[in-house]
Amino acid sequence: MPIDKVLLLSKVEGLGAEGEEVVVKPGYARNYLLPRKLAIPLTQANRKQMDALKTRRAAREAEELAAAQELAKQVEAVSIAIAVKTGESGKMFGAVTANDLYDKLVEAGVEIDKKKVALPAPIKELGQHSTDLKLHADVVASLKFEIVSENPIEE
Repeated sequence: MPIDKVLLLSKVEGLGAEGEEVVVKPGYARNYLLPRKLAIPLTQANRKQMDALKTRRAAREAEELAAAQELAKQVEAVSIAIAVKTGESGKMFGAVTANDLYDKLVEAGVEIDKKKVALPAPIKELGQHSTDLKLHADVVASLKFEIVSENPIEE
């Protein structure tokens, strides 16, 4: 089966980043990458573009890293309390999900991508909790939050 070598002009999920030389099947290159201007065929003339693409990629990655580090500082500085309905004994109705956390972060003024907020499992207990948010390949922020009852708990 024939293969094509192409030079990526922008990041393609699951394939590579801009400036990389990748090997793909001809149909993928011909029908997807080339028409969308995500890649160009790898020729001797196009190899010269690789240096320009790599410098642009390095600048973009440095900018993304700085932005992620700034966002991590914001996330770690914010204090979140989520009020939930509970029964008389303190047992929660429902659970706190990643959507609830995302909404509280937005209310607190933290601009974050919704996909970055994730929980291993919905939380079904009152009290202090924390989760790690992967903001960048090199940046992980720890989000601490508290789940409290809307109504008073009777002993």
